[in-house]
Amino acid sequence: MSLPSRLLCALYSLTSLWLAWYSVRQYQYGGSAWSVPLFAVASIVPVIAVVRESVLADEHRTIAVLRRQKGRCTTNRDELCEAIACAELNAACCERWWTSRATDHDPTCPHQRRSNAA
Repeated sequence: MSLPSRLLCALYSLTSLWLAWYSVRQYQYGGSAWSVPLFAVASIVPVIAVVRESVLADEHRTIAVLRRQKGRCTTNRDELCEAIACAELNAACCERWWTSRATDHDPTCPHQRRSNAA
């Protein structure tokens, strides 16, 4: 994780702690009925941001390792993008599904819904 990411995570953690502390203080001193749950829920949002930052750092580390293993440099991004696009298109449904805006399938498509009308 880079230094700016670590600083951002520290800021998120401090914000989360402050919001949780403020929620407890509101509860102790009889704050309004909406403020206690609002600050309690708001204290969870920075925790989600810390998790997101760590996932992004893991992805960046994985991409760097893959590039080193495959000998890819940053100028070969087109090949990487093309490989991702091909994988997504191969995982997609039939051609008729694409051209009919997801309203119809090819007769041989495994995703085709069968009619119950007999």
